[in-house]
Amino acid sequence: SKYKLREIRESPKNIPDDSTDNITIFTRILDRLLDGYDNRLRPGLGDAVTEVKTDIYVTSFGPVSDTDMEYTIDVFFRQTWHDERLKFDGPMKILPLNNLLASKIWTPDTFFHNGKKSVAHNMTTPNKLLRLVDNGTLLYTMRLTIHAECPMHLEDFPMDVHACPLKFGSCTYFLTFLLAWSSSKRN
Repeated sequence: SKYKLREIRESPKNIPDDSTDNITIFTRILDRLLDGYDNRLRPGLGDAVTEVKTDIYVTSFGPVSDTDMEYTIDVFFRQTWHDERLKFDGPMKILPLNNLLASKIWTPDTFFHNGKKSVAHNMTTPNKLLRLVDNGTLLYTMRLTIHAECPMHLEDFPMDVHACPLKFGSCTYFLTFLLAWSSSKRN
């Protein structure tokens, strides 16, 4: 395909036909996928377990407060799962979606058990990524800052060592129905 530079003042009617065709194709795909889709029901309900693979990319850690027994962590929290209802056939294998679509499909209800406060970043738009693969696999990533409790035993202060876990799970489903750590190694 050819790329053409256009001036900003050029009207949409001058966009090449192949670009307009792709927009039409993906609009139809999205309309068809969401027609009759019930986002209240998890994928595989009644048949199978919905395996949600998770991983975390830590962008910063700290500060750690020994007085409040908490820490702050900034992460990209990634979740991947398969939803048969969202399979599609189109000119692209991966469909990058607007994060607003996340409210129209089933997404895991993950929360942090030991979180005191979690903030989803929204500058300049929500820092979320949603991708749909043609086989129905979804990747949902969000940037979060989490303030979590870290129980500390200060008997040997200041020479003591602490482990500060980040515990998470599903709010409404048993852990055996949903979460699994991703086995892929990332740098």
